[in-house]
Amino acid sequence: MKTIVITGSSGLIGSEAVLFFDKGGYRIVGVDNNMRADFFGAKGDTTWNLNRLRSLTTHFEHSGLDIRDRAGVLDLIRRAKPSAIVHCAAQPSHDLAASRPFDDFDVNANGTLNLLEAARRYAPEAPFVFMSTNKVYGDAPNEIPLRETATRWEYADERYRFGVAEDYRIDRALHSLFGASKVAADVMTQEYGRYFNMPTVCLRGGCLTGPSHSGVELHGFLSYLVKVVLSGATYTVYGYKGKQVRDQIHSLDVVRAMEAFINAPRSGEVYNIGGGPESNASILESFALIEEVSGRKPIWQYADAPRRGDHVCYISDIRKLKAHYPTWGITRSMRDIVTEMVAAEERNVSV
Repeated sequence: MKTIVITGSSGLIGSEAVLFFDKGGYRIVGVDNNMRADFFGAKGDTTWNLNRLRSLTTHFEHSGLDIRDRAGVLDLIRRAKPSAIVHCAAQPSHDLAASRPFDDFDVNANGTLNLLEAARRYAPEAPFVFMSTNKVYGDAPNEIPLRETATRWEYADERYRFGVAEDYRIDRALHSLFGASKVAADVMTQEYGRYFNMPTVCLRGGCLTGPSHSGVELHGFLSYLVKVVLSGATYTVYGYKGKQVRDQIHSLDVVRAMEAFINAPRSGEVYNIGGGPESNASILESFALIEEVSGRKPIWQYADAPRRGDHVCYISDIRKLKAHYPTWGITRSMRDIVTEMVAAEERNVSV
């Protein structure tokens, strides 16, 4: 039986990967020390998701290892002898990174380096999938000319009709410390692929979402928005008239891309991954869709000050990923995602 190591295994993408590859016949070694609870408090705690995985899987083993523990990471990869590594563990918040810069860099950059070096020593032929982020581009995409409509900002430059591609610059921009630590991890993952000829890939995700997301205000926009609307609480919109646009991709479609790479790996590759032109919405449009699906009218207030470095409009150009892996594509629309999340949240409330 093939073994796959999945870090951040109790998080949104990690848990989706655990379930997906467990059904595919892999032995899963999940690595997660629930640091999300440390970062975000009780609402970020993923213990519920770990318990869910234990009840739904057949070949899942959980490790509470902290990926900052270099010796521990080396030993885990040496013992596991994985045929693939999926690295989803991260400190994911811009705002939190500013108040805890050492923790942010140690988790995002040094933790990734620990895993890459462990892979080079003990599993150099195992495909290494790193869950990167579109924040490696910093706020540079805000330089793209935009036009304003009644409900959103959208690209006015025809060159970006498919979104932001992988050749967009990643320097000379404001990233936040989180973005900078993910740049370090992203470039290091590429370098291990190119320098050591290892099968590595960076998936630069847009908004990744789904019903297993422990969304909080500092991270997990759509998940958190659904929770706020269904609870009757007040959501705060920060700047850009609520017309800022994000593409949304279901966690299952992210994991399907991982599977495609693992089955046909390349060296030092980079792909933007998100909902692309097929699945995106502004905050105002998200309000309308959630109200339509749930029957609950959002309560919100406006703060005329955008978050520093926030994107006004970001849509992922996913043509490169589709070209390299033609069987991959978006299977869940924005409406599908919201419908699933509303149903999951209503079940949680009724329990």
